[in-house]
Amino acid sequence: MDEMRTDLDFAAISKLLKEQLGLQGSPVAIKLAGSEKQIPEGMEEANGQMRHCQMISLARNEGKCFYATAEKHACMGGAWALGLRERTPSLKSGEFYFALGKYESWAACRRTIENVPHLPAGDTYATLYSPLESATFSPHVVLIIAEPRSMLKLAQAILYRMGGRIYSEMSGIQSVCSDATATVYLSGKPNISLGCDGSRKYSGIADGEMVMGLPGELLGEIAYSLPIVVGAPGSKK
Repeated sequence: MDEMRTDLDFAAISKLLKEQLGLQGSPVAIKLAGSEKQIPEGMEEANGQMRHCQMISLARNEGKCFYATAEKHACMGGAWALGLRERTPSLKSGEFYFALGKYESWAACRRTIENVPHLPAGDTYATLYSPLESATFSPHVVLIIAEPRSMLKLAQAILYRMGGRIYSEMSGIQSVCSDATATVYLSGKPNISLGCDGSRKYSGIADGEMVMGLPGELLGEIAYSLPIVVGAPGSKK
């Protein structure tokens, strides 16, 4: 089992994020477990099949802590992006998104799917979810759903020490599974997504909210810099 980080107080960081950003719900800690041994002892398995974005909602809004193997993932696209399953033939060909009316041609669908960041199939044994404040594992990704002003403050906190720019990557599909989870896990960099039709339908992302995935390794840095940029003289009050 991976060791739990003892240098970070997840409850204190979650409280700070909620207060400084005015979050509705909790930041969600996510771990992509490569084996059963990486699941904390006593953690319950998901009750029934759900989508990854629905599981995020349970942790964010209802305080649920649980894990989900491939069999518990109802969305094939999400399970593929997270490394739980092989890509289905309809996803690979472009047929799936073409049938939803999202693209003019199968070719356009295919080009998009080929560029969706994803883990290799079989790399992930189970996905773990928890509100950050009660996480019993060190998260690979912390997912935050918030209004644009809150995302602005997060972006400023990320750049506070080193400066630079943040480059977001998205395609209007698979926003929570690929954009905010797999992409962040693979790159080690934050990613902002506008959300997608599926995640907004199934996970309660409001029209005025966006999604950001943060590498777990950045939590300490953000906890330090966020109060500074929120309280800075140049910040909108």
